Amino acid sequence: METQPTPNLSIIERFNQWITESIMVKLFSIGFLILILLIPASWIEDLIRERQNRADEVIREVSDKWSGPQLLSGPVVRIPFIKKEKVKTWYEGKQVEEVIETEHYAYFLPEDYRVKSDITTEVRKRGIFEVVLYKSNISMQAQFEAPDFSTWNIPHEQVNWKEAVLLNGISDLRGIGENPVVKSGAVVLASEPISDIGVAVNQYAQFTSNQAANDANLRTISGIITPLLWQVRPESTMNISVQLSLKGSERLYFVPTGKSTEVTSTSAWSSPSFEGKLLPEHTVTDSGFTATWKVLSFNRPFSQKWVDREQALSGSEFGVRLLIPADQYQKSTRTAKYGVLIILLAFTTLFLVEITTKTRIHPFQYILIGAALIIYYTLLLSFSEQVGYNGAYVIASIATTALITLYSTTFLKSKPVVLLFSLLMTSFYAFIFIIIQAQDFSLLIGSVGLFLIIGLLMYFSRNIKWYGSRN
Repeated sequence: METQPTPNLSIIERFNQWITESIMVKLFSIGFLILILLIPASWIEDLIRERQNRADEVIREVSDKWSGPQLLSGPVVRIPFIKKEKVKTWYEGKQVEEVIETEHYAYFLPEDYRVKSDITTEVRKRGIFEVVLYKSNISMQAQFEAPDFSTWNIPHEQVNWKEAVLLNGISDLRGIGENPVVKSGAVVLASEPISDIGVAVNQYAQFTSNQAANDANLRTISGIITPLLWQVRPESTMNISVQLSLKGSERLYFVPTGKSTEVTSTSAWSSPSFEGKLLPEHTVTDSGFTATWKVLSFNRPFSQKWVDREQALSGSEFGVRLLIPADQYQKSTRTAKYGVLIILLAFTTLFLVEITTKTRIHPFQYILIGAALIIYYTLLLSFSEQVGYNGAYVIASIATTALITLYSTTFLKSKPVVLLFSLLMTSFYAFIFIIIQAQDFSLLIGSVGLFLIIGLLMYFSRNIKWYGSRN
């Protein structure tokens, strides 16, 4: 509250008194302090991002030594053929016609494709960080129709049936734990690894959730190649089975290559995330999950057969990501974004206490309280890496509120006022915690909460005479 300057004071003394007692100067000082505290608040968000990047780096390091995320694309039948074209050329002044032969590859996808994968998980630790690894026993059953080249007007005599092979794409060959067993009917076929199966795919599973970058990252994939040992064109459907023991980290993805595709994944892991272009029918319990994807050729952006590299097996991959339930970095980032709000509410509360109780609070005391409110977020981050976000939030909130409350007793002489300030600080942190937990309703709760806070501020400041006792 402003007071009239004493007539006996000098101009300098009157100016100093005005600086000390002016409400406007106090408000500008508090506003300036809040702006200054925005600088360390931004440092806190940078620190959280740095720790998140470190956790991601650890995941990549462990995955590189074990095996990366896996993407299975196949099976695909590849058959070479000769294309003959008539070309007119000039020879010795005469126009002659000659036949040019070029070799091409035709690719055929199965009519029916069934996959069952049983996933066993393992958690590895590197310091305070955890990485989930897995081993998967995968059984694939595929039914192929007899290859038909009539679409391209290629006679069967120009098809090299002896060179027909089966291709199964695997994004990281290091994950193969045992020799794959590939059968055509009851006949066991020999397989070999290959670094480029000649089919462009979307290496989606190798990367993070940057969808645009992933979709653009088309490349050829490694895998296994299996000669089919045909002598002539098969006259009936072919039943192909593949038994695969595969290990990887974090993600297991599939490409629906069948005209009708069904993929079933089961695991004892209780925190899966179903990702990709298509979502499954799934059941998730504390004892694990079961997920089944059913995909038709109408649900994907590529056809059943093509020549050379006319198309890529991309745009419909799907799978499961095995999450470690540790979202402390995301929640800490969201919490840090409310740092300015907490500082503003705390300073506004102190300012109203200062005005209503005629208590002098020095700007340096505001700075120390602001510093405690900033350090709160480093406590939250460091403890969340050890005990999880919820436990860290309770620890940091109690510690910070207790510290500020004890410090406020040095300048707030009234115990009821100290208690009220402590309860307000506790309610502020409880309010932020509710917003963080209720993700779907965070905007609604935040908006209603801030509206009520503004209403309370209006109510408690209604009797303050901002211009002193003057009319």
